[in-house]
Amino acid sequence: MANEMILRNRVRELRSRLNLRQSDLAREVDVTRQTILAIEKGRLNPSVMVSLKIARVLREPA
Repeated sequence: MANEMILRNRVRELRSRLNLRQSDLAREVDVTRQTILAIEKGRLNPSVMVSLKIARVLREPA
């Protein structure tokens, strides 16, 4: 379908670019390291608030 939007999870890529560990990102976002792991592996879709916090920490536009 021409109007389908493909979403990619780039959390691991962006986190690595900033030399952040999962635990560093988790602390900044106020979630557990396991939550970051699940988001990176695509097992968990974060809430809007968590997504916005991750974007802020990773210096990406929301």
